[in-house]
Amino acid sequence: MNIDFIKLTEPTSALVEVLNRWENDPALIPFTRPHQNKVELERKRIITLDELTQRLEHHHMYLIYLDDKLIGEMNYMVDPDHLYKKEPGTAWIGITIGEDEGRGKGIGYAAMQYLEEQIRQQAHKRIELGVFEFNKQAQKLYKKLGYQDIGRIKDFTYWQDKLWSDIRMEKYLD
Repeated sequence: MNIDFIKLTEPTSALVEVLNRWENDPALIPFTRPHQNKVELERKRIITLDELTQRLEHHHMYLIYLDDKLIGEMNYMVDPDHLYKKEPGTAWIGITIGEDEGRGKGIGYAAMQYLEEQIRQQAHKRIELGVFEFNKQAQKLYKKLGYQDIGRIKDFTYWQDKLWSDIRMEKYLD
């Protein structure tokens, strides 16, 4: 099993096609972005090449490969408005393992360690993330990596006919 992480600098139409497949995968949608109701949950979302290019102005994005196949992406941005704790120099992170064969093999753990190192190299001392309360597997991963709960935002996302909280977590880097 060979895992590689590649910083995205020039997006392509082929990459946009893959990201749109993940963005609209019914099995992934509840885990990747918040929704206030069933209509939002079921709404298709299309990313364009221009939007992805613009996103790179504020996000550091890395592609995750398993044996030369793209299986996921991870990213961070610094000091976004939606931080729970407004500490300057905080990196907000996100990760998506979009392909089934990338799950349950420790790839998420390795990817998070890699992303933390990239953030550390940019001299950022703190990471914050949000994880929906029903995503127990991700919560377990983040706790294993040393993330601590710092708060909850109630009624943050809709799934399975109810609203769920967003758990905010943080980690200070050495």
